[in-house]
Amino acid sequence: MTAPFAGSFSIPVFIFVSLLLGFFFGFFLDRAGFSSAMKLTAQFYFRDFAVLKVMFTAIIVAMVGIGYLASLGWLDMGQVFVPATLLWPQLVGGLLLGAGFIVGGYCPGTSVVAAATGKLDALFFIVGIFAGIFLFGVTVPGFEGFNASGSLGALTLPQWLNLNTGIVIFAVVVVAVGAFWAAEMSEGPWKTFARTYGRTVEGDKQL
Repeated sequence: MTAPFAGSFSIPVFIFVSLLLGFFFGFFLDRAGFSSAMKLTAQFYFRDFAVLKVMFTAIIVAMVGIGYLASLGWLDMGQVFVPATLLWPQLVGGLLLGAGFIVGGYCPGTSVVAAATGKLDALFFIVGIFAGIFLFGVTVPGFEGFNASGSLGALTLPQWLNLNTGIVIFAVVVVAVGAFWAAEMSEGPWKTFARTYGRTVEGDKQL
């Protein structure tokens, strides 16, 4: 049997596995300090790049794992869902999400984790998410054309770059290593300042 094999699960087992994975995903986000808005927004002030490091690590681990399993024939890439690329609406949506992240201090996932730990600001953020979903739903008929613009189909990086998948994976790993190094260099002055004046970002380990 090749993955993905979720279709072979019964509905109760599928729900149980989904809840279990969701629980541990939230647990480890909290352990990483991502239930703190101060910890998350510190990235935008170039003080703490934990978000970039954790998320980029997750991306390259998943990418390397998927590529390796596919090369062994254990993963049928034809069964992996790839969402359609709609360039312009996704670009605008990404900018809006980033702006909301900076202003509110959370992304959708981390807001749920923070709310589960009892943070009231995260609850307000979640209310804002649902309000935004409702607003989008009632206004989308007015910009249907834009919402479907820039369609490139189900596009992957190897297809877009017209390169071998292994080369693309290697290139992304190199970019990740470079980003980690740059993040460490950027964090250095802040850590020196924090040690000197005893200031830390909430959720950080003792510097």
